[in-house]
Amino acid sequence: MSETGQKKSPPLEISCSRQLLPWLYEQHISLAFTTYQTNRLFLIGLKPNGVLSIFERLFDRPMGLYVTPDRFYMGCRFQLWQLDNALPAGETHNDYDALYIPRLAHTTGELDIHDLGVTDTQKIVFVNTSYSCLATVSDRYSFAPVWKPDFISKLAPEDRCHLNGLAMVKEKPVYVSAISRSDVAAGWRNQRDRGGCIINIQNNRIVVDGLSMPHSPRWYRDRLWVLNSGLGEFGYIDRKAGKFQAIAFCPGYLRGLAFWDKWAIVGLSKPRGDRMFTGLPLDDLLAAKNAAPGCGLMFINLDTGNIDHWMQMEGVVTELYDVQIIPQIRRPMALGFMTDEICKWITIAPTLKTREKRKSQPNNTQETIKKAPQQGEVFPFISS
Repeated sequence: MSETGQKKSPPLEISCSRQLLPWLYEQHISLAFTTYQTNRLFLIGLKPNGVLSIFERLFDRPMGLYVTPDRFYMGCRFQLWQLDNALPAGETHNDYDALYIPRLAHTTGELDIHDLGVTDTQKIVFVNTSYSCLATVSDRYSFAPVWKPDFISKLAPEDRCHLNGLAMVKEKPVYVSAISRSDVAAGWRNQRDRGGCIINIQNNRIVVDGLSMPHSPRWYRDRLWVLNSGLGEFGYIDRKAGKFQAIAFCPGYLRGLAFWDKWAIVGLSKPRGDRMFTGLPLDDLLAAKNAAPGCGLMFINLDTGNIDHWMQMEGVVTELYDVQIIPQIRRPMALGFMTDEICKWITIAPTLKTREKRKSQPNNTQETIKKAPQQGEVFPFISS
């Protein structure tokens, strides 16, 4: 117990399979994942000496992620954040080769944002779970509806079917996942076992149904992949047969799915001890395999269905939501709001003359200033 009499949270412990760190180095990637349970964004990479780098920042209920080497989008409790990488290519800061700074926030109110994506026209699309629809951001309103399932009769903050997952195909939203087809407030909670479905939003057709708590549909290598979370299964949709084909079982409740080369990276959570996550087929499957549920990441070989690598977490973090790959970045970090570091990191857009000089170097898009301007320094405005 602490001096205040409150029970301290157990420390976070992360362990990895023997070959995961060499694999991260060989692939030249890093990882980002969210856990709304503890209000954290985690960035995982490698230190210069090859040791695991674990970087975390606190955000209010972070969930869905969309990640590139230059930019993050992240859905939180009542905002959707844009974080931009402040380091030009080839530069580092304290041995980090990417530094993501919160630049813009769309204040949406509590929409229970789940998965999100960015279209080929740079339009943000997100799953508005509270209102059972897909939506985009608005300069004037909390959100602008984009699409809703045919079985949802109206937009209401009732989380009727628990719409949660989004699959982008060629940078367009095409597939979504829902726990049920209920059209009453919180109706999905009574259909958790086999009420789940995948919907093609372009023609409003049910691609497959009978799933248990499906999450994280993703399009990769001309296949639609999905997590059949209530059974701990990772697999793909046989679209001709209209069936889900499992290729791997993972010991936990699955949320978050990303792909790299021939591997799928799957987020694993320990089921909560409440009614929503108990009584699922996963309970019996774990018992039959004499296994306990875990929290972490599974790296599944798409060719064999084997789990080639894993990362396991113990302690304060027991649930993950989304996971993303950051290509060509070895060790990322981010600025947050708990210290004054974000006040002191200043970047200045290049002047017209600087831009002319850098035409042959399109990757260098900004000048980074790590100190306040000295007395007498002048930063000219660009006249129109």
